[in-house]
Amino acid sequence: MTYDLAIIGGGPAGAAAGVYAARKKLRTILIADEFGGQSKVSTDIQNWIGTVSITGAQLAENLRAHMEAYRDDTLDIKEGEKVSSIEKTDGGFALKTENGEYYDAKMVLVATGSHRRKITVPGAEEFENKGITYCASCDGPLFKDKNIVVIGGGNAGFETAAQLLAYVKSVTLLDRGEKFRADQVTVERVLSKQNMKALHDIELLEVKGEKTVNAIVYKNTKTGEQTELPTEGVFVEIGQVPTTEFVKDLVNTNQHNQIIIDPRTQRTSQEGIWAAGDNTDVLYHQNNIAVGDAVRAVEDIYLHLHIK
Repeated sequence: MTYDLAIIGGGPAGAAAGVYAARKKLRTILIADEFGGQSKVSTDIQNWIGTVSITGAQLAENLRAHMEAYRDDTLDIKEGEKVSSIEKTDGGFALKTENGEYYDAKMVLVATGSHRRKITVPGAEEFENKGITYCASCDGPLFKDKNIVVIGGGNAGFETAAQLLAYVKSVTLLDRGEKFRADQVTVERVLSKQNMKALHDIELLEVKGEKTVNAIVYKNTKTGEQTELPTEGVFVEIGQVPTTEFVKDLVNTNQHNQIIIDPRTQRTSQEGIWAAGDNTDVLYHQNNIAVGDAVRAVEDIYLHLHIK
């Protein structure tokens, strides 16, 4: 069987695309390792429009349930599978999964998102989601009136710090480099806040805690001096890794391996392949933005299939 559309990914973008494709009666297959995306691990999401507060686990359940409601005989859902490669064929594309399955589709929407680059020091795994978080937008309000640490001196790190200053008691930003990589105007603006400080030439050595984080240990790489800093939260902003490896030989990507798209249509450089969400080169990456981008893509895919 050849599907009209193959959607790859089960985060907000993939789920939104699945709902819209099913409603338009496109013969669709959705292939996802799991549902929910990066936010699945969040304990309290407060910026999902229309819902004041929801856990990441409940959001994942809701995304799947919404697709199931329109499933009928038009949408096939393959959960627990990852696409390992895509090949161009005369009729469209052949998708191979890590399970050794093959699927054919006329069009493809890549909505695999990205994953955060994580810290690997002692305590990092133990205290993930127990004080260590990789999503300021999701978890920032949970740290109201607390002293927290931000790891990362790029624009994302300083922008996270600026966002958190609206909630927290103080922010200490730590960066490995000799100088901050963020734009100078951003650095100056954020550092002008009284409850904000930042240190460079810093290597994170350990995250400590009991049930949750209560301190970090870091070293000044210039002097070798080690410091234990009490903190109730660690926000990590050391970059994202787009999940695009399986499609990089078919579509153009930028220096960050994000898929380059036409923001009007979500089309990639390869005819017949669209992309939406955190794996693309759009300026901002958020759940709500990913959903809108996926809807835009499906609208364009539908026209591409039915209007010649």
